[in-house]
Amino acid sequence: MTTKEALAALEALGSEQTRKIFWKHGAPKSLYGVKVGDMKQLMKQTGKKNHELAMGLFKSGNGDAMYFAGLIADEQQMTKADLQQWAEQAKWYMVSEYSVAWVATESPFAKELAAEWIEDERPHVAAAGWSTYSNILAYDKGDLLDEKLVKRLMQRIEKEIHEVPDRVRYTMNGFLIAVGGYMPELSEDAKATAQRIGKVVVNMGDTACKVPDAPTYIDKMLIRAPKKKKTVRC
Repeated sequence: MTTKEALAALEALGSEQTRKIFWKHGAPKSLYGVKVGDMKQLMKQTGKKNHELAMGLFKSGNGDAMYFAGLIADEQQMTKADLQQWAEQAKWYMVSEYSVAWVATESPFAKELAAEWIEDERPHVAAAGWSTYSNILAYDKGDLLDEKLVKRLMQRIEKEIHEVPDRVRYTMNGFLIAVGGYMPELSEDAKATAQRIGKVVVNMGDTACKVPDAPTYIDKMLIRAPKKKKTVRC
């Protein structure tokens, strides 16, 4: 399937109702409005991993296409420069914090990029970095993040979370949840950090979305005893 054909297929799957929902969530105007479930069906035609198509779709600038690119990207063929370009171009959080972070996590550059991105002054890049760190904790990829590093990151979050931009704040909170859920040895530390931080306020726009309460969410995860994931893409 060519990029042109894939874009036409995505357009056919889109709807005005879904576009309106996504626009409330900050999606770009260039959008078809495709449900993720329908994208999963389209993957049967494009192949689960298709590097050339993923690159072409992301380059299109269409919000649905950029998200879909993250689902089919071949992380082993992505260069660090490719991932950096994706992170810089992903202005919608559904792309930066999900598609880009997913592929970065499963790439050979996961820890390196996460560390670099969280230092970026551009909020969408920094948020992609924190999301990548969270995904690394959930991913069955060995112990990329040691306890000392995770503790340093939690200390940083406690110090900075109320001063950073909204999406960075949201993904920092998500990192605390990931630590608590996927590193049982640090669950109490993560909950204690979250309790000291207090309520995390993020402007979610004209949506019903809420910021998860980290201690509560961690407790729910621990009841399920989540296992490491073979893939973080969903």
